[in-house]
Amino acid sequence: MASQVSSSGARLGCSGGSQSTAMQILRTPAPSRLRSGSGVACRAGEREVTLLDYGAGNVRSVRNAIKRCGYTIKDVESAADIASAERLVFPGVGAFGQAMEILKQRGYTQALRDYIQADRQFLGVCLGMQLLFEGSEESGGCEGLGLIPGMVSHFDTGMGLPVPHIGWNDLIQKRHSTLLSRVGDRRVYFVHSYHATPTPENADWVLATSEYGGEFVAAVQKGNVSATQFHPEKSGATGLDILSCFLDPEAAAASGVPPAAANGRPRGLAKRVIACLDVRANDNGDLVVTKGDQYDVRETGSTGEVRNLGKPVELAGRYFEEGADEVTFLNITGFRDFPLGDLPMLEVLRQASEGVFVPLTVGGGIREFTDGTGKHYSALQVAAEYFRSGADKVSIGSDAVYAVEAYLAAGGKKDGSTAIEQISRVYGAQAVVISIDPKRVYVASPDNTTHHTVKTPKPGPNGEQYCWWQCTVMGGREGRDVDAVQLAKAVEDLGAGEILLNCIDNDGVGQGFDCELVGAVADAVTIPVIASSGAGTPQHFTEVFQKTKAAAALAAGIFHRREVPITAVKEHLNATGIPARTA
Repeated sequence: MASQVSSSGARLGCSGGSQSTAMQILRTPAPSRLRSGSGVACRAGEREVTLLDYGAGNVRSVRNAIKRCGYTIKDVESAADIASAERLVFPGVGAFGQAMEILKQRGYTQALRDYIQADRQFLGVCLGMQLLFEGSEESGGCEGLGLIPGMVSHFDTGMGLPVPHIGWNDLIQKRHSTLLSRVGDRRVYFVHSYHATPTPENADWVLATSEYGGEFVAAVQKGNVSATQFHPEKSGATGLDILSCFLDPEAAAASGVPPAAANGRPRGLAKRVIACLDVRANDNGDLVVTKGDQYDVRETGSTGEVRNLGKPVELAGRYFEEGADEVTFLNITGFRDFPLGDLPMLEVLRQASEGVFVPLTVGGGIREFTDGTGKHYSALQVAAEYFRSGADKVSIGSDAVYAVEAYLAAGGKKDGSTAIEQISRVYGAQAVVISIDPKRVYVASPDNTTHHTVKTPKPGPNGEQYCWWQCTVMGGREGRDVDAVQLAKAVEDLGAGEILLNCIDNDGVGQGFDCELVGAVADAVTIPVIASSGAGTPQHFTEVFQKTKAAAALAAGIFHRREVPITAVKEHLNATGIPARTA
């Protein structure tokens, strides 16, 4: 994975071995114009932002955040649009080398340099910041725009920290700036595998840094030119404040008051608390959020109806307001025959992204398929539709198990055909989450199986002291001859950037996460692991972070039913010295 992820965690390249397919997706024209609907009213007439969107990844959230701040959007369609822009935003997505290639092919490179060198109002985001530097070691080494001294390099995985660097981290502000005047002590959201390093040569540019195995550049500014490694559009209220300060610096200077500092709270990369929404159609065809015990989501009794815990968009909005660090939608019944035909779920993403400014993940049906007319769609095409609809990540379940079985049968060789490889190469490792659904299998001795075992304090039904975790498919209904550790290591090699680790034995029980399982998997990989299944109290979140290297923990039912508030979880984590975002 480390060699395949990009500046935003991505690596662009061939789709299923085809360079042209990947480039075609990136060159899909963006909508020519979006107009502001609701949000902050304009102070005086129409206000416009020019957006440089070359078609990769989820830029919908940037659009929605700009619109929320009360501005309209004009897309760059020619170099002349850059030259005439009053405010230019460049949310760079993809790999450094491919991004530079596209900018050159479209004739944008010199126009960008001229615009920035003229000290005009500019905001780059993530890769949009990195491209300002002299170059990157990514893509075999390539030149950037050369406006800021320094090179972009990969995080050192040898330090034991998960890469990509995903989550909410603190800013270390080097000097006062209107851009960050309202941030105060609040965290912002990062997702990247490559970074720039502060040096004496670029000190006049560096506005803020952050810490992750060492200090890296988090924001730059000189005059009217600004850029951030973090994603303001995914940094909640903090990010919206930053965007507002960029769009109207005069108003920000007049009214910006930073939030009060969170005195004494643990600093650094926060452990993420994720709200998960299991979404499916009920018997009337309406999409509802549901939850069950051991994957059974129907009510007991005579009706047997699908359990309804709320509407997806409304619940997602509630969790954003309550402080969830991310929101995950798992479509547990859709996409069986025609994934791109599931328009209601795509609309859920579109609507949720209008008001939820934290990362959104969607899972269910991320696979290749052939429709009723015989037309074939790749997993990459399916994922692309999700990203365009507002998803930041896609989650792959059963198909990841099948892909790993083929990978292992081939002796650990990759051929570029799997959904994991295709999506990772175009949208980045950070955009690919693998959802693993394992269950315990007890053995008397490690010699009784070829699978990765642990000695467990929870003996089996016949007193067995060892166990391994068998991966399942089809919503846990079918076991396969692959263990969770084996699968995690394989999907990391195939290009996945994160693992969502469920546990069938603990699902719906409320007795805590399976820390033995989480520990075994998190120790085996260098990508972040999300613990899932079993949370019942705030203490369960603290326990899994104290006992394992989990980067995040996810819950569903206890949040839906308001049994445990997200704020209570965050407060308990901070009280025990575990960093958690509280504002």
